[in-house]
Amino acid sequence: MNSKQISFIGYGVLLLALIVAPFFGAYPVFVMKLMCFALFASAFNLLLGYTGLLSFGHAAFLGGAAYMAGHAIKVWSVTPEVGIVLGTLGGAALGLLAGWLAIRRQGIYFSMITLALAQMLFFVCLQAPFTGGEDGLQGVPRGKLFGVIDLANDLTMYYVALVICVLGFLVIVRTVHSPFGQVLKAIKENEPRAISLGYDVNRFKLLVFVLSAAITGLAGSLKTVVLGFATLSDVHWTASGHVVLMTLMGGMGTLSGPIVGSAIVVALENKIGDFGSFLAKLTGVEWFTTLGESVTIVTGFIFVLCVLAFRRGVMGEIIAWLARRRGAGKTL
Repeated sequence: MNSKQISFIGYGVLLLALIVAPFFGAYPVFVMKLMCFALFASAFNLLLGYTGLLSFGHAAFLGGAAYMAGHAIKVWSVTPEVGIVLGTLGGAALGLLAGWLAIRRQGIYFSMITLALAQMLFFVCLQAPFTGGEDGLQGVPRGKLFGVIDLANDLTMYYVALVICVLGFLVIVRTVHSPFGQVLKAIKENEPRAISLGYDVNRFKLLVFVLSAAITGLAGSLKTVVLGFATLSDVHWTASGHVVLMTLMGGMGTLSGPIVGSAIVVALENKIGDFGSFLAKLTGVEWFTTLGESVTIVTGFIFVLCVLAFRRGVMGEIIAWLARRRGAGKTL
């Protein structure tokens, strides 16, 4: 089998696993949260992995869209699909503004501009009266999709979220494999050569920045509908750090890497306390119960291990290993 067939089978198995997961004891809200972060990481990877632009401000698009969608649904009483669309458009608008300013610089200066703009939005969300300040925007109702489908039921909400995340991921896949995506890869590999070939590099950078911000906004809006709240943690700089961690740990420049990386990070943050309690009961060592309080240390240790042993990320190393095996088979 070639790489495309393997990828198709892998994504098919993953989709099937997500479809049947609620019937095998998976907690729907947790899996929905994981899917939202997987979409967030995939959108970020479109910018970093395929265009070579490192943004430290993607939390602005995640959190900004989350607040917009939550405010529209709670205060304006719009239906959830309208709230999600408004949040996505809001993320795209923020991306247009931030990208228009940031693409004028390259390298670390580009990254610092995105970080500065994101921090400005953080303080706006902290002080603005309609965001709830430090308490965040609480009590956002799920409502009824198209006025008919009641999303209060977790199982119904789960399959709606699954469809939205799959559609968002398909947009990313189509972008990567389109002529537009090939230009993005050319910009990443050799920007001066792309310019010499006649491409308006800044226009392509701005377009992919807005697209990445829009899909990130979709993830943030969906997360607000799923969880029923938007908080300052969504727009804080640590959220930008988390998505960088997810992408690098899973495999930058691969479609499956951000999904795997987000699964690892989110699972660690939510389940490491339970795992520590299990180890404490199993071994009788009480120290394991403190693992839940040391999640950042454990995550940092795993990230360092991945950087040292799996420089391409988990999925990057697996893809490289499969490529070497195919090469060896052809030689034989």
